[in-house]
Amino acid sequence: MAIVVNMPRLSDTMEEGTVAKWLKSVGDKVEEGDILAEIETDKATMEFESFNEGTLLHIGIPEGDTAPVDSLLAIIGDEGEDISSLLNGSGTSAPASETTGDTASEDEDQMEVSEDTEQGGGEIPEGVEVVKMPRLSDTMEEGTVASWLKQVGDDVEEGDILAEIETDKATMEFESFYSGKLLYIGIQEGESSPVDAVLAIIGPEGTDVDAVLNNKSGVGKKSAATSSVKEESKPAQADTKKEDTKSVADGERIFASPLAKKIAADKGIDLAKVTGSGDNGRIIKKDIENYTPSTAAAPEAASAGKAETAVASQPVSMALPSGEEGTEEVKNSNMRKAIAKALGNSKFSAPHFYLTIEVDMDNAKASRAQINSLPDTKVSFNDMVLKACAMALKKHPQVNTTWNGDTTTYNKHIHMGVAVAVDEGLVVPVVKHCDLLGLTQIGAAVKDLAGKARSKKIAPAEMQGSTFTVSNLGMFGILEFTSIINQPNSAILSVGAIVEKPVVKNGEIVVGSTMKLTLACDHRTVDGAVGAQFLQTLKSYVENPVTMLA
Repeated sequence: MAIVVNMPRLSDTMEEGTVAKWLKSVGDKVEEGDILAEIETDKATMEFESFNEGTLLHIGIPEGDTAPVDSLLAIIGDEGEDISSLLNGSGTSAPASETTGDTASEDEDQMEVSEDTEQGGGEIPEGVEVVKMPRLSDTMEEGTVASWLKQVGDDVEEGDILAEIETDKATMEFESFYSGKLLYIGIQEGESSPVDAVLAIIGPEGTDVDAVLNNKSGVGKKSAATSSVKEESKPAQADTKKEDTKSVADGERIFASPLAKKIAADKGIDLAKVTGSGDNGRIIKKDIENYTPSTAAAPEAASAGKAETAVASQPVSMALPSGEEGTEEVKNSNMRKAIAKALGNSKFSAPHFYLTIEVDMDNAKASRAQINSLPDTKVSFNDMVLKACAMALKKHPQVNTTWNGDTTTYNKHIHMGVAVAVDEGLVVPVVKHCDLLGLTQIGAAVKDLAGKARSKKIAPAEMQGSTFTVSNLGMFGILEFTSIINQPNSAILSVGAIVEKPVVKNGEIVVGSTMKLTLACDHRTVDGAVGAQFLQTLKSYVENPVTMLA
């Protein structure tokens, strides 16, 4: 089905964009992550990449033309697909009905309200810039400020990193397009706000920030008012709790990274008792992980216990538990909410069934040892499984499919998703065209993508477009497990640990190495026999790695 691509908002103040240059022409194939065009905003000329795959069927804004944000920029779909219904009556500036529904009228209403408010709200002083929460991914609706890299009163230069913002896909650095003093922070660390909420105000020192907030129109004014109400209406108990988490005994503020704060909260560690090893004594992740609670409290507790025993009039015949019940609510991150939504949709919409097979790993262990004996060569068992899956998918295209309701898409390319655990959940980087890569190339690609994922530097495009996924928990000693299908894939492979155990070979009991593989299949596209045949082919490749090199 054709996808309508709209003119994106590439900066927080962008209202219209000019197509400086098209990098694709009508009829060209477009892959996810390809650069479609260079778009000139009010601040710079930026590359705009595609989040979709297919054929470029229509260009709505020619080179050199200017159009408002959300105008029809292009249409991507299947070659020869009829797109007349998307073009009739819409012109080149119509919003995408397939992706935005009835938002056209809502946008018009919002523009009218904004104009009315601006007429009555006064003007923002010259040199003062109101920075709004940016839309850093195509699906982002709200963002969470993970950490501020600048504080109120700091000098900000154009290009400086203002804050780290957590989207539904990754944590990304947000840089300033302006120079001046950071006068106001509208969203505190750990707080979430919708796109276009007031994030900060930058301008000359001495600017009346309250006047700027009062003069702001539309969303900005509402956000400022909401922020003010939130601060004024917090009960004293909440203020005390917040202050306790940020202050030490002498009243000084504790400086800690957001990740360190989260881990400390999960472990029940008082940040005031932790010594930071980061810049200016900032507490970082390793300080929490290496923290050992002091034992000084133990003698005090013992003394208190003796005093209570002395006062008691009757001896206690048995020790009763004296622990306290307690709970703590931790706000779900945008990543955790996105994971819950995606996996819930998959589990409850796709009829899963599971097939398990046991693989002899003796030859694989010997082959890996021989490969890794070569200079500058390092492959893992997981790399071997990925390569085997890619080759098996070529022989069983029914498994490399996507269910669309009325149709099934057979993917001719093989993009392998690799599940990677990160601090806040799970992400799935994608190794593109895995069937065309060698074992060492697959290993290098997985290592690079996993590193980016764990450091939260991975781009959204590097986590999209998978046609099959592999999840490996063998390194944690898990022998066998089942996974939830990573839609729009039709299957996912769960890889267990390699174990040594008695096996029968040539009629004798000997020590052998085995590994269990479990395939979760979407029964709408993959039948039991098809899944079983895929596993048989996969087994033959894994048990005889030399066949993957032929």
